[in-house]
Amino acid sequence: MEDRLRRILLRAQVIIDEATGRHIRNQDMLLQLGILRDTMYRGYYTLDTLRYQSHNNDRKHKNDIHYRCSSSLSKVNSLKIQCLSSNKDTEDLKQLEETLDDLSSMILDAEELVLLLVSYPRLHHQPYSMHLQLANCMFGRQMEAEVVMNFLLQTRTHGNRTRPSVGAEGSNKAGGLLVVAELVGDFNEDAWNRLYYASKRHAPNGGKIIVTSRSDKVVKVGTTNGLTLKHLSREAYWYFFKTLTFGGMDPEMHRRHAHMAMEIAKILNGSFIGANITARLLRDNFDVRFWCKALAFLRGSFQKHISRFGEHPIDLLYQDRPAHLGRMATPSEDFVLYHRDQRFSEQEVPEIRFQDVMYGSVKPQGKFEVSLRYPHTIAMSLHVRFKS
Repeated sequence: MEDRLRRILLRAQVIIDEATGRHIRNQDMLLQLGILRDTMYRGYYTLDTLRYQSHNNDRKHKNDIHYRCSSSLSKVNSLKIQCLSSNKDTEDLKQLEETLDDLSSMILDAEELVLLLVSYPRLHHQPYSMHLQLANCMFGRQMEAEVVMNFLLQTRTHGNRTRPSVGAEGSNKAGGLLVVAELVGDFNEDAWNRLYYASKRHAPNGGKIIVTSRSDKVVKVGTTNGLTLKHLSREAYWYFFKTLTFGGMDPEMHRRHAHMAMEIAKILNGSFIGANITARLLRDNFDVRFWCKALAFLRGSFQKHISRFGEHPIDLLYQDRPAHLGRMATPSEDFVLYHRDQRFSEQEVPEIRFQDVMYGSVKPQGKFEVSLRYPHTIAMSLHVRFKS
């Protein structure tokens, strides 16, 4: 059954890769592809869980002294463990069957979609390996990206002429303007009105404004339906993290590493920044002992935070609230991490990489700015303050 799932996942992967490389504007096709993609992620997650969890259990079985003890108590415990293992195997088998059936049905339903894919133009991009491609795109946001593209390419009537909103021909030259504004903090309607009317007076016809915000209040100022970016599912996040972490390596050849990577992905709680930082760290230190140390550190640090503050540190950062994190090099120390939305020119603070603070031995004095900048994906400024 695992072999069947592996083959059907390969077929789904081919369809998704082909669709990702084409400019598809049909919303129904995008919806069908999105459902297929989510099911594919679930399939990979199910398959990897069975592979790496069973591999880890086999290692524990061989190394655990309770399994090698000949006492009667050990035999009773062994029988209990075998019963629990049997129940778990039955649940895993049921989940495997359900995933295989769902994916098989979707592949059959996608036959017509595959025929239509070739009619859409290809996207032009530089050839990347898969892990670099994922690091340089908005992973899992293909449908949202197409909605934005359609918005940018919308035309509107100006007098008796229909003018494109981007790259429009003005009276003498092209006159399109795109403004992307990120609203920090609570929504200020007066500030928005000033920006809007200033753009309306000075921007050429056909200009567009894209507004992003963490507040739902921004929806009321839009002329089109708003887009809400939801967190990735655990299956999609695992696919993203695994690809970034192993790069061109095959996780199947490093099952112990892969099992620890799955555990780390669960701890990171869907954080894109955490995935980029941690994946790069693990890739640069591809050693089982280091990965074990990193896993134990993250698990202990985050559990400590939840027990003290009642919330996951990643959730606090999403809410623009400070998070208290530990340091792997010096467990007795911790530091406070918080967003810094703006910094005036006279405030000079040293800049340093976040991973050097959390996983390394670097410790500047006082406040300092950490860099979390990745090409085309994340540009973010955070402040760190060590606790005395």
